Amino acid sequence: MSLLFKGRQNANERVKKSSLASGYYFIVNIFRQGVHSLGEMWRTPLASMMTIAVLGLSLTLPATLYLVVKNVQQVSSGFEQASEISLFVKDSMNPQQTQTLVKRLALYPEVESVSFISKQDALSEFESVSGFGQALQYLDSNPLPDVVLVTPTPRHRMPNAAQTLLAKLEAEREVDFGKLDIAWLERLNALLSLLKDSVITIALLLLTSVTLIIGNTIRLSIMDKKEEIQVMKLVGATNAFIHAPFLWTGVWYGVIGGLFSFICVSLMMWWLGSAVSSVADVYQTRFDLIGLSFSELGFLILLATLLGFVGSYLSVNRYIKEIEPDKV
Repeated sequence: MSLLFKGRQNANERVKKSSLASGYYFIVNIFRQGVHSLGEMWRTPLASMMTIAVLGLSLTLPATLYLVVKNVQQVSSGFEQASEISLFVKDSMNPQQTQTLVKRLALYPEVESVSFISKQDALSEFESVSGFGQALQYLDSNPLPDVVLVTPTPRHRMPNAAQTLLAKLEAEREVDFGKLDIAWLERLNALLSLLKDSVITIALLLLTSVTLIIGNTIRLSIMDKKEEIQVMKLVGATNAFIHAPFLWTGVWYGVIGGLFSFICVSLMMWWLGSAVSSVADVYQTRFDLIGLSFSELGFLILLATLLGFVGSYLSVNRYIKEIEPDKV
């Protein structure tokens, strides 16, 4: 009885070792075919580089538009305080009354934060940025009022809610009048939304074209090796075995095309960086263009690889099935 179980155990171990060996050789064969397909591309460098260049440039445009949106959002993020409400305090109010107003406004549930700018600080800031420093010295008194800056909560930064809050704050007895500049920010956000939708639309069209280009390139490669595929089927090769090199070719096109696109985008950002810095210097500010981060680079290459795989899969699944030995 023990000999019977021992024989079964040995048989199970042999089956397990055979399965592991089969899996190992399967993985090794997949990578071997990947290296072989890369060598096939190397044997036709001109045609391969032209295809890679087309793919890379097709990916460069949506990547560049994405960076345009990213940099514009960086600029607009500095204007988040445009939703602030400026309350101008009456000249008849003394500092104690003004501080009481600030503390009272901070208790409003619609208010996120409150800051106070005295008339002296406002005059000093105006003198430093206006260029009229010497002319202001001839003034008998400070014409600027005390200002209270009120930042609404996110819920009350929408136009209608902000206007309602402005009317409520202007009702305070210490307030002369208030001001809310939010219309231009709405226009900017609308333009950003339009730009994002345009980028998505253009990206979808170009990514679809990338898939079609890779699919057509693989189709031509299949037609060029039609007789070789027929011989392989005659000796018993499966469709999956024949598919692998062509799928790897599409993947390599995607990977190298993604890297080519990244190089193009980086060169473009470097080229435009000096021009943008010159424009920023005119406005006495500093702005540096933001390129693709490491994670965005990984996503670009992954997306290009996926497109290459999908394009090649559609071709091999469509055309290799039609190639049979009896049609020689």
